[in-house]
Parts: sequence; structure tokens; C-alpha cells
Amino acid sequence: MTTVKNEGIILKPTGLSFENKAVFNPACIEVDGMTYLFYRAIGENNVSSIGVCQLEGNTVIKRHTHPILFPEHDYEKMGVEDPRITLLDQTFYLFYTAFDGQNARIAYATSNDLVNFVKKGLLSPNITYAEACKIFHQKKLKEEYFIWKLYLEKEFKELNFLFEKDALLFPKKINNKFALIHRIRPDIQIIYFPDFKDLTDAYWRAYLKKLKKYIMLEPKFKFENRYIGGGCPPIETEDGWLLIYHGVENASIGKIYHAAAALLDLKNPLKVIGRLNYPLFSPEETWERIGVVNNVVFPTGAIVKNGKLYIYYGAADTCIGAKSVDLKKLLIELKKNP
Repeated sequence: MTTVKNEGIILKPTGLSFENKAVFNPACIEVDGMTYLFYRAIGENNVSSIGVCQLEGNTVIKRHTHPILFPEHDYEKMGVEDPRITLLDQTFYLFYTAFDGQNARIAYATSNDLVNFVKKGLLSPNITYAEACKIFHQKKLKEEYFIWKLYLEKEFKELNFLFEKDALLFPKKINNKFALIHRIRPDIQIIYFPDFKDLTDAYWRAYLKKLKKYIMLEPKFKFENRYIGGGCPPIETEDGWLLIYHGVENASIGKIYHAAAALLDLKNPLKVIGRLNYPLFSPEETWERIGVVNNVVFPTGAIVKNGKLYIYYGAADTCIGAKSVDLKKLLIELKKNP
């Protein structure tokens, strides 16, 4: 088993109106020795925005008093949620879930300085869930894809578009193409594209017809028997791409969110080299088990420092915690579980 150290609570809500209910699910990146957290914040209006703070070690040294991104368009009017960030070719790409109250879709913004972000709009296609499922039916995808459509439509009433979340960009192009991990329940998929402008509805339709080919990970173990989703942007190691993701378990006490780990081939991330058959970590502390949503650890950002992997995560949809693990030992453990 991999030994994981609890680094404790990193960030809690403040009295500021945009973050007085919860702060959680942070994107994380290190630049010039400084760690930046871009976190989901919920305030008194129950609408999510994205705040930012800077860490030295795991100590907050600067925290902005206003959100850096907030809802401005109809497609995100009920929240900009769960950011992830990647640096690629001197551009910072920040992905987030745009939520309009019913539909969850992928959007993104870019920056050259981590201060000024320019929203680039939706990445998710203007394709209805019904149309996507027609394609899935023709291509004989497994039954769970159709079950999740029915479940989500029941939960959100007027679900119009394909429900997509958890977008993570690889920090390098693969075969000269951008590689983006995303999640259509219950699996984790990957899409390759030459340029962001190429992600048209027609491109997505052609991709969805071949979706079975681009499924990266499927729920496999008991701790992820409900569904899985992307977590932290992939980290390049000498052994492969390290992917920290989340798995959701149907348990007697309800849903439990766990952190999980997989190792992917550097040249072909669809090839899984290793995968832990147990959670990397689970809700154990009181503040992980009790909160706005109970029993949640939701990893969304990670950095490597002095041979240690530091994972930042949302705890019970209320605050932000961190765990650390010896990177080499984790890679050895992953290779033991091909």
C-alpha cells in the first residue's frame, strides 16, 4: 500500500461574500517556486466563481479578495466550477465547468501571467444528450452510458446538452496534437485535436462516433463502482504520465468520493501501464466526511517538489486539503499493478 501523508487543511471560507459558504476543488500550478491555487468558491448567492491564492510551502501568503473568474454568460450563469490549469507552449490554459442551472459543459480561459485571464468560451459541442446517445447506440456503447443519461435528465429536469465535466489538458502535445481528457459518465475519455478552433460541432460528432476507441479508463474496482472522472492534469514522469483521478463508490452510507491513481504510456496515454486497485486516499478526517457534501475527497491539482507529490483537493465540498506521497514509491506501486 502507498503511504500518504495528510498535510491538513490549506484553505477555508472567509467572510467575503463570494466565498463565505465554501472553497474547494482547486486548480494548482507552480511557477518560480510559488504555488498558485485557483479554487471554486461559493458565496451567499449559491453561485460558484473562481478565487485565487498563492502558497509558499502549504502556507497562504496572498489571497485575492475578489474572484478572478465569475459568471458572465448565460451558459455559466449558475456557476464557473472546478477549475484545472495547465501550462503549454508558454500559455496557461484554465478549464472549468460552465453550469447554467441544468447543463454542465466544458469552458476555458487563457492567460500569459496568471493575473489576466481571457475567456475563450465553450469547448463542449452544441449536441444534445439525445443525439449523442443515438450515436452511442449505433456504435454499441455499453448500457451505462444510456442509464446515466436517464439519471441526469431526472436530476436536472431540462437537460439539453451532452453532460461533460472534468477537462484536463496534457502539458505536452502528443503526436503534434493537443490532448484533452474529459468525462462523459461513467468513463474517462481523451480527445486529440490540432488546434482549439478545430473543436467544432462536426469535429465532436465525428469523435463521438469513435468514442469507444478513446475511452481511457472505465470503472473497475469496488471503490469506483458508480463512476470515475478526471482529477489533476497529468504529470510527466520517466515511467509514464501520472494521472490522479477520482472514483465514486455506491456504499451503504451513500456516495463516497475517493482519490485514485493510474500510470499511462508517454506516447499513447490510452495504454494504461498501471492502476492502483485501491484508493490512493479516502475521506477519513472529520472535515472530509462532514460538510456541504459528505464523504468527498476530490483531487484537482498536484505539483512535484523535492521528490514528493503534493495533491490538493476539495474536502466535503467545503474546504481545501492537501496530501503528499513519495513520487518514486507511488510509481513503483503503480507498476506492480499492471
